[in-house]
Amino acid sequence: MTQKKVKLLWSEGCEKSFQDVKDRLTLAPILTLSEGSDGFVVYCDLSRIGLGCVLMEHGKVIAYASRRLKANEKIYPTHDLELAAVVFSLKILTHYLYGVHVDVFTEHKSLRYVFTEKDLNLRQRRWLGLLKDYDISVLYHPRKVNMVGDTLSQLSMGGVVVHNGLELSFVSYVKAKQDLDSKMVELKKSVSKKSIEAFSQVADGVFRYQGRLCVPNVDKLRNQILTEAHISRFSLTREPPRCTVICEKSIGGMG
Repeated sequence: MTQKKVKLLWSEGCEKSFQDVKDRLTLAPILTLSEGSDGFVVYCDLSRIGLGCVLMEHGKVIAYASRRLKANEKIYPTHDLELAAVVFSLKILTHYLYGVHVDVFTEHKSLRYVFTEKDLNLRQRRWLGLLKDYDISVLYHPRKVNMVGDTLSQLSMGGVVVHNGLELSFVSYVKAKQDLDSKMVELKKSVSKKSIEAFSQVADGVFRYQGRLCVPNVDKLRNQILTEAHISRFSLTREPPRCTVICEKSIGGMG
């Protein structure tokens, strides 16, 4: 609706969705405040419709941002889109990152050589000028190793310390809860009929989106996970979460 030739049609459904987004952004658990100027890590992500990034410090989430792909960006090659995600994260988080060292993780392995690559197009050369203004190390991490989700495994949930050896307990717990979410049950039926893509249910019976664990909207499970992921030492009045599940060490993300 933001394009020139598209008529703006704002329905009740649009208004409801807009207010829902506002509520989710303003009522989410408080993010951890930055403790200094070291230990910053940025995880960049690219999907078919947008760019995203998460800023972390010492294993805690500090900030996050995302935006939809612009019309001209949809025809970019994958390499340029992955680099665009890095550029977007540096621009949006510049007040944290300028003048300090930061490790930037990307799922595109070839970006590790962006500073030494000789055959660059004009767009890449322009972006390279911006990258050189920052003290960054571009590192690779595969999609199946989602380090942002990994921070959950470093926390204590309801007094239970998470250990690597118990990493499957959380997945089993979520799997049992998935059948209690009516919308997720309908999605499972669509998957069995092969009428939708991206969602899957493989041999282990766990419902996933693009390989990432889908967390059902039941029993305040999502709020419990978000609270633990964004716990802050500066949130003095915050009540401890009532959660007894164990987080998986290598969760691939949550839907």
